[in-house]
Amino acid sequence: MLIDVHVTANAKAARVTQVGDHSYEVRVDERALEGRANKRLIEILSEHLNVPKSRISVIKGRRSRNKTVQILD
Repeated sequence: MLIDVHVTANAKAARVTQVGDHSYEVRVDERALEGRANKRLIEILSEHLNVPKSRISVIKGRRSRNKTVQILD
């Protein structure tokens, strides 16, 4: 499954908001340095969707706020 994610880095608290069927807005409580925000994004989505972290990967937009994330079933 592919989902579109809009990420806001360096937020005060982590939060996931579902905007559409396959689109989310995620606030990440980590800075966008050296991939730390992407790593935290995967952790947050893993907890929210009840999916192991190993099944989630960012396939498009690693250096952008708008990302496409793949979740393996």
